[in-house]
Amino acid sequence: MKINLGGIDQIARIVVGLALIGLTLAGVIGVWGWIGLVPLLTGIFKFCPAYAMFGLSSCPMKNK
Repeated sequence: MKINLGGIDQIARIVVGLALIGLTLAGVIGVWGWIGLVPLLTGIFKFCPAYAMFGLSSCPMKNK
């Protein structure tokens, strides 16, 4: 698993994930808000399987 998320992408995913989960827990949105786990986990682990599948990377470093 190579890192394929850059800093801004990583922070945005974590913020969106936490926001969706928070809104779900607050009862503002329905259970679909638990989908926020996906961007949260991809942001934490700095790896997006969809990016890997399509050969994309937002990471400024070269993967070795």
